[in-house]
Amino acid sequence: MRIEVNGASHEVAGPMLADVLAELGWGEARVATALNGDFVPKGARGQTVLKDGDRLEVLAPMQGG
Repeated sequence: MRIEVNGASHEVAGPMLADVLAELGWGEARVATALNGDFVPKGARGQTVLKDGDRLEVLAPMQGG
């Protein structure tokens, strides 16, 4: 399926958000996720199904001041 990740188009296998994060290299990373503009808690990623055309935002925390 084709989804948008951080503004770029990606072809992913999915279908679960956790699977897609692992596929894209963020499987063990500490990141925040939003699907189509809605925050998805870490505990819900294994039950969140993605579909063609979804928009996923993945944000990593930043350090510094």
